Amino acid sequence: MEKNTKSETTKSRISTHKGKFRRSNEKPEFDHRVVDVRRVARVMAGGRRFSFSVVCILGDRRGRVGVGIGKARDTALAIEKAQNNAKKNMIKVLLNENKSIPFQTEAKYGASEIIIKPSPGRGLVAGGSVRVLLDLAGIKDVNAKIISRSKNKLNNARATIEALKKLSNSQK
Repeated sequence: MEKNTKSETTKSRISTHKGKFRRSNEKPEFDHRVVDVRRVARVMAGGRRFSFSVVCILGDRRGRVGVGIGKARDTALAIEKAQNNAKKNMIKVLLNENKSIPFQTEAKYGASEIIIKPSPGRGLVAGGSVRVLLDLAGIKDVNAKIISRSKNKLNNARATIEALKKLSNSQK
């Protein structure tokens, strides 16, 4: 009997250790999507040392969304770091009653340019990391276009964040 109680307490201690593990019946607060995984190399005296750079988008589909980047020697650790970074960089998007944006907005981040227009009844029309970000933000009826030739998924996502920030700044 004593052995069972000891293993049960150990299990409960492991599942709550510094908030790293959650119980199986608990639903996570945010949905996340990994947008980009890159293997990068650092040249050392003994040869190349590889690590991973991960771009992750986090959102609750009710107006809160964030983009984060994580770097580590292992992909799982890099994804966890990217999620924590995205949580720190969350923004609140003001949506109207039909889960769309009130007016057209555009933004630029680096070489990436994006334009987002409301389009009632058309659904979410966007591509790449912009679509993932708008979906996780809970935005439904918009048409988004990447104007620039940039294929950088991180900069496209950050340009989208800048465009969404312009919406909330103008409404205040």
